[in-house]
Amino acid sequence: MTHESRNTETENTGNSGNSGNSGKTGNSGNTGSARPAVSVVRPGEGETIVLGTTRMRVLEDGSNTGHRLGMAESVLAPHTPGPAQHRHAQHDEGFYVITGSVRFTVGRDEHDATPGTFVMVPAGAPHTFANVTGQPAVMLSTFTPDLYVQYFRDLRDALEGGEPMAPEAGIQAMSRFATEPA
Repeated sequence: MTHESRNTETENTGNSGNSGNSGKTGNSGNTGSARPAVSVVRPGEGETIVLGTTRMRVLEDGSNTGHRLGMAESVLAPHTPGPAQHRHAQHDEGFYVITGSVRFTVGRDEHDATPGTFVMVPAGAPHTFANVTGQPAVMLSTFTPDLYVQYFRDLRDALEGGEPMAPEAGIQAMSRFATEPA
C-alpha cells in the first residue's frame, strides 16, 4: 500500500489575489502567503511497513511537520517479541496503547500497558516493548523529531529478502539513526 495522505485547506473567501496558487490560499487577502497544508490520512491509507509480525501504518513521516514529528499506528501480532532494548540519542518516542496489551521494559522495570495507557520514552532512556499475550495489540507511536520513520523503512528493505538480519547489521542500521543497544 502506498502513502496517500491528502492535503486539504479551508477556502479563505476574503482572498481574491491568489487564484493561480495551485489550490493554496493565503493567510490574508493582503499578504499572498500560503497557508500550511493539512494532512488527512483516512482508514486504509498511509504507507504500510511490515516488519516480521508487526504491521506499521505511517500516518505522518515528517514531510508535513518540517520533520518535527513522525507518527505511526502499529499492530503487533500475538507473542511478538519486539526489538532488543535500545536507547535513542536524538529523538523521543511516545506510545499510546489502543487495543490489547503491550509490555514495555525500561531498564529492568516492566510495565504492562493496556488500552488508554501512554508511555513517553525520552531520548537516552533504555526501552523495548513486546506483545506477550495471545491477542493482537494496536498502538499509536510518535517520534519527535521524525528521525526514526526512515529507520523502519530501511529495516523493511533489509528484511525483504526473507533472511533474518544479523545482529551486527541491525546495530549498524540503528546507529545511522543515533540509536544504540542498551
